[in-house]
Amino acid sequence: MKGRARKRPSVRSLRSAPPDGGDARPARLIARETADQTLAIGLRRPWFGDLYHFMLRISWCSFLFGGVGLYLVANALFALLYLVQPGAIANARPGSFADAFFFSVQTIATIGYGQLVPATLYANLVVTIETATGLMFLALATGLVFARFSRPTARVLFSRVAVIGPHNGRPTLSFRLANQRRNQILQAEVAVTLLRDENTAEGVRLRRFYELALTRYRTPVLAMTFTVMHEIDKDSPLFGASPASLEADNIELVVTATGIDETIAQRVHARTSYLPHEILWSHRFVDVIGWTEDGRRVIDYRRFHDAAPLASAT
Repeated sequence: MKGRARKRPSVRSLRSAPPDGGDARPARLIARETADQTLAIGLRRPWFGDLYHFMLRISWCSFLFGGVGLYLVANALFALLYLVQPGAIANARPGSFADAFFFSVQTIATIGYGQLVPATLYANLVVTIETATGLMFLALATGLVFARFSRPTARVLFSRVAVIGPHNGRPTLSFRLANQRRNQILQAEVAVTLLRDENTAEGVRLRRFYELALTRYRTPVLAMTFTVMHEIDKDSPLFGASPASLEADNIELVVTATGIDETIAQRVHARTSYLPHEILWSHRFVDVIGWTEDGRRVIDYRRFHDAAPLASAT
């Protein structure tokens, strides 16, 4: 439920199966938002060893605010070191934290305006340490910013729901995706995996993975919308399924899409997932492709996620 703080569960409160009823949030392997992430208990997290990976994963807002905060804290610490020895900075007001702070800013950035200068051996030693720290900080920050900008990313739009309805007289699971950028994705491929809880002969409940056969899993150019379809025949893991059985088996459809971005000539990827309540039965997607009066093809993304119930189901 929104607005309610989530407490970390204790080991004694863990269950082997998801809770039934109530306002429990369905478990999702592929996180769409922060609340979907799976909690990890007892896993060692050497944050310093994964610091580079962590700095690439966080949002730009957190990255920029974190970098500025670290920069200010570092200058404040060096300013305090300069104030340890009175008169360490020539032309600075005695005991002035502001003068020491701005002298630290000039030193760590190797600006050196010349008005404030180190006056003692102690101050020169601190300046030496701060200059080396500033050079390393600048090198690391430059590398991280470049790595974040140069990392290939895809902006693939997935429909918020999947639908099950007849296609050519056969029940078919379908969802659609599109490229949100103005360029094209070449050799785009899609894979769909069904995750389902099953009991073994020994009574052990396991999470099984089933690859779904798609009517068409590859398109040479992802320029418009791409509807992915899986025919539910006798060989399909969804054969004989119902909304109630999908809920009972705690299923999840994991979707991955890969391709080559024509602008940067690098492979990009995207993924999403669908839970049982996000699969609409006896529905079909509304048409979003049309033509303008001058004969140009147009796609109405305002209705990209819309699905309509079939006439027989109303």
